Amino acid sequence: MLHSLGLLQLGALSLAPTALGGVLFGLALAAPPGPMNAVIAEESALRGWRAGFFAGLGAMTADACFFVLALLGVATIITETPGVERVMVGAGGLLMLWFAYGAVQDAHTVAGADLSTTPGESRGFRKAFVLALTNPYQVAFWLTVGVGLLEPGVIDVASYVPAVGADAVVVQTGHPVLLAGFFGGIGLWITGFPAAIVAARTRIERLAPLIAWISAAVLAGTGVLFLLRAL
Repeated sequence: MLHSLGLLQLGALSLAPTALGGVLFGLALAAPPGPMNAVIAEESALRGWRAGFFAGLGAMTADACFFVLALLGVATIITETPGVERVMVGAGGLLMLWFAYGAVQDAHTVAGADLSTTPGESRGFRKAFVLALTNPYQVAFWLTVGVGLLEPGVIDVASYVPAVGADAVVVQTGHPVLLAGFFGGIGLWITGFPAAIVAARTRIERLAPLIAWISAAVLAGTGVLFLLRAL
């Protein structure tokens, strides 16, 4: 009995680097500035933590869809079919410009208003979900890095660090623990980032309209870049 318990403990310890690696991969995907985090920041600043969290959940749901498509090998159709990627880029650009216009309207609505009130119904989940589905860079992630995460294998992280023994930090790709850590990392971001925005909003008066304007600028700039690429 004790022997079996010890083996289970050793097995759990050996998977700790895999779980941590998954969390770091998830944070690396979710944290960089871009249109998704612009939507999350706007929803959090204008409508509170719950709205920001659901916006992040929309982007995370899109990642789950891409994960299933990559697992089934269907996602490669997007890159192999002529014109599909260009249509996605163009549609994504138009959507970003439309959401940027909505962010400007929200900024005008909330400017001078009581921040304790909720300015309109939140559509953050829908916005982030649709934007993520039309984002070719998110598709590219799942066709490159994502496929690497799904394929069984090992990454010896310690081998890249001087003075650290081989096999000291081994991440097992294709393992359920890695995938759980990956989506756990995204979950940490979409929970903590809205909380940070709300905390900053309550400390700095009139921050909500500023965040809405920044969100509009990020969405508009990215939308223009997407349209230029599509053309």
